[in-house]
Amino acid sequence: MGELTVALAEALTSRDVLEAVATFVLPPFGADGLVFQLLEGGRLHVVGAAGYPQEFLDLVEGIPIAAHAPFHDAVRSRTPRFVGSLAELSRRYPTLRRLNEASPKEAWAFLPMLASGRVIGLCVVSFGEPRSFTDDERALLTALSGLVGQSLERARLYDVEHARAQELQRGLLPRELPRLPAASGVARYLPAGRSEEVGGDWYDLIPLSADRVAMVIGDVMGHGITEAATMGRLRTAVRTLADLEMPPDELFSRLNDMVCDLGEDFFATCLYAVFDPVTRICSYSLAGHPSPVVVHPDGTVHSPDVTPEPPLGAAKLPFETHQLHLPDKSLLVLYTDGLVESATRDADQGLVELRQILSDAAADTVCIRNTDEDDDVRSLEELCDTVMSGLLPDQEQTTDDAGLLIVRTRCAAAQDVALCSLPDDPRAAGQARLYVREQLTAWGLDDLILTTELLVSELVGNIVRHAKGPIHLRLLRSRSLTCEVYDGSLTTPRIRHASYTDEGGRGLQLVASLSRRWGARYLRDGKCIWTEQDLPPAQTLGERVRTHGNVSGAPHPVPGE
Repeated sequence: MGELTVALAEALTSRDVLEAVATFVLPPFGADGLVFQLLEGGRLHVVGAAGYPQEFLDLVEGIPIAAHAPFHDAVRSRTPRFVGSLAELSRRYPTLRRLNEASPKEAWAFLPMLASGRVIGLCVVSFGEPRSFTDDERALLTALSGLVGQSLERARLYDVEHARAQELQRGLLPRELPRLPAASGVARYLPAGRSEEVGGDWYDLIPLSADRVAMVIGDVMGHGITEAATMGRLRTAVRTLADLEMPPDELFSRLNDMVCDLGEDFFATCLYAVFDPVTRICSYSLAGHPSPVVVHPDGTVHSPDVTPEPPLGAAKLPFETHQLHLPDKSLLVLYTDGLVESATRDADQGLVELRQILSDAAADTVCIRNTDEDDDVRSLEELCDTVMSGLLPDQEQTTDDAGLLIVRTRCAAAQDVALCSLPDDPRAAGQARLYVREQLTAWGLDDLILTTELLVSELVGNIVRHAKGPIHLRLLRSRSLTCEVYDGSLTTPRIRHASYTDEGGRGLQLVASLSRRWGARYLRDGKCIWTEQDLPPAQTLGERVRTHGNVSGAPHPVPGE
């Protein structure tokens, strides 16, 4: 009783209660079977068992209590029922012939479990051989049933609350990551194995204009519902700020203000990166977070030696922006400290192990020459599982949440990018239309010539009238057609609500109507206004890859960057 009491006091979950009873109750009585059934809606549902085949458990799952006489008698009277043999069971309860024949046991103690003054279920202790129960055994088993009932009720409440908390946290994470022209990503989140609280780890993959992609991973310090909710707020804020095309350092400045406003006890680490498939540059900033790990196409593994800024909520502005050159089909590995740091190793040792795992797996997962996107994602899934199992082999013993995001980058092909400079005078619009006509004809996109001419003519005309040069036009063909017009002004374009008598002010309305989406992003010495149009069905990315082969060629420069 003393050993059982200690074990039940330490039990958190229903499984812990079952293991405690199986360990400290069954051997002293010579029992070899145990079933926990909870009473819900007049039916008994199996929540744990030991020593029974699954076929029999399926047979008694959800059985109405009125249809099982021993259960009904024990629950109704709140007193145990002891049956010493199969013959006695058949004699006392003849209506249970089917269950009696299916049962692998020969003797039973049906013990009602009480908690908070009510019967919550039944604990069945069973034996492989017939036996008689002494008065001492009956008294001891009756006392045990009350103790187990209280522990199981507490464990069930914990199970429900913990499940709700984890469901909340997983609901705040992306259900699936998008498959983008410039990146495919796979992520894993592993909650702490024995933690009573949920954590604040999160990750995301966000599409930006011109096929650029934002990658983010972060960790709200602490555990609990509050931290999980804060994680959801930060993830939403990052997506909102990323949609405004902010560079990493400016985004972190805004995010740091937000975390500071939450209170003095809130801190979060974060890594935010933006990959441009045209320039092949990945720009990123760190706020108290581990640096990324890069796996190059030849299998070499590299981790930049960068000193991160303090965490969000404690950082001093400004943040620093770092850059990586990523060849085509590189891997960018982002992770939280729970993946590499534990009670048995420090972060540096964990990073060494992570790099070794990635290096060992590189030959099988990185050097993929086919262009099948499904195969690509499957290889990343396998790599994620390899990393998680290699660094966290005993997941039940983890003391901190662990997040992992692996992204394979794809660069734009040289033949899919076209760039030209335009004069800073009224001739620019006409030259832009001519360039668009020639380039889309070369690409076989004749169906888009008219709308694209209208778009670039309006955007270039606005620059001539309201902004300043130099003017550049860039066309990017991928899953959509992107038109970018660069100028040297920082003025913000806005759609006007022109009245019926106005002779102008409808240009951006035309742009919004002709394009799938449009926007602006700001550079260090100007801005870029961009539009996106859907390609005709025959010009999908897969069709172009089969036509042109793998991506190759030198990166294109970006005006103003």
